[in-house]
Amino acid sequence: MNWKPIVNLTSIVVLLVSFFMLLPLGVSLYLDEGDQTALLYSFGATFSAGLIPFVLTRRFRKEDLRHRDGFVTVTLSWIVVTFFGSLPFLLSQTFTTFTNAYFEAMAGFTTTGASVLEDIERVPGGILLWRSLMQWLGGMGIVLFSLAILPMLGAGGMQLFKAEVPEITVDKLRPRIVDTAKSLWYIYASLTAMAFVLYLLGGMSPSDALNHAFTTLATGGFSTKNSSIAHFNSPYIDGVATVFMFLAGVNYTLYFHAFKGDLSRFARSDEFKFYVRVTVAAVVLVTLNLWRKDFGTLLESIRYASFQVVSIMTTTGYSTADYEGWSYFAQIILVILMFFGGMIGSTGGGMKQVRVLLMFRQSYRELYQLIHPRAVTALKLDGKFLPKEILGSIWGFLFLFLIIWVGATLLLAYSGVDLVTAATTAVSALCNVGPALGAAGPADGYASLPRVAKWILVFCMLVGRLEVYTVIILFIPHFWKK
Repeated sequence: MNWKPIVNLTSIVVLLVSFFMLLPLGVSLYLDEGDQTALLYSFGATFSAGLIPFVLTRRFRKEDLRHRDGFVTVTLSWIVVTFFGSLPFLLSQTFTTFTNAYFEAMAGFTTTGASVLEDIERVPGGILLWRSLMQWLGGMGIVLFSLAILPMLGAGGMQLFKAEVPEITVDKLRPRIVDTAKSLWYIYASLTAMAFVLYLLGGMSPSDALNHAFTTLATGGFSTKNSSIAHFNSPYIDGVATVFMFLAGVNYTLYFHAFKGDLSRFARSDEFKFYVRVTVAAVVLVTLNLWRKDFGTLLESIRYASFQVVSIMTTTGYSTADYEGWSYFAQIILVILMFFGGMIGSTGGGMKQVRVLLMFRQSYRELYQLIHPRAVTALKLDGKFLPKEILGSIWGFLFLFLIIWVGATLLLAYSGVDLVTAATTAVSALCNVGPALGAAGPADGYASLPRVAKWILVFCMLVGRLEVYTVIILFIPHFWKK
């Protein structure tokens, strides 16, 4: 393992995170709510921790980064920045235990949105902004941001990009990987700015609008209110959030081509069409189930059903209603949608729509060949034949995903968590959703869970955010052999 460039690249990511701490620090100084010192010390500690190893290893940064070095760099970066991201929570006494502070920071950077805060509205504005900013950074990926602004990464760029973004989505939109990352970040920032303006027009304060714009486009779901989006009780805000959550769940390469004038990419994308169909089908089913049972009018049922379906499927995790009070049918649909997630190449979590689509097609293909054993069939995506290696990778991903979910559920149950809470929090963390059912439902949060359960979920959040393989491969002994 080439540790010197790995340490150098990780220190660069830590430095970048420290610079982003200056924004909430500025807000804290303006609001004067008592969190200035915590944010200042956090910035100083993070900046120093990034600068010292960067200086000591700077002469090694241009060494070639091998493929497996990229996996270590990405995983290590997320673990380390989560530690420094937890410092503002600890130093401000928002949390009195390291477990809760690290859990909240991991839920932030992985855009899971599973919070252990019991009274969000009492938290100072600077800390709340840092909490939302973590999700915005994690939405597109801290390492991907590094690629966007630091050409010094050189030859290791593609290795990092492949570790950060699933390999079947790696599409060099421009000749250089740095330009690709910049393009994705420009699109991300533009959509965030649009959401901010529309939230303002809906009556949100500038602070609430900024926080919610960050967490909506990140599909993170952290809110500044205890009751999430339900606090605003506004059909307009519900609609804006629903639209931008849906947009955030779309593959960003489609936006890139759209901004270049090629809108036909949406029509040609099998995954996008599948994403739309799943969304519409789920909204219709939940709406019909809620109509006259939970809400008096069809429009009201559509409003709440569409919001919650899109929020859960894109793994944002906002809520406008306590869906634990809905029928079991509606709850089961929402849990199933956690697995689906957003499109690959989006900020959403879950297994990703394209994987689910290809599994459906592969299953149909197997059935077809049982009927026509001599038929020669091939699997296509967007009109192109898929190699067997990709299908094998998808089935391997699915198997690992389910094994981790089952294992995490068993461990959570062993720690004293009831079955419904254990199963749904495990899938929620692994899919980076946030709210679950049982003791961690949309009206409850994760504060009541045992300490060991929180660390199990921290691991699940990291594994889910880095697409399983990136983390799990580090536990293979052969990976570390020369």
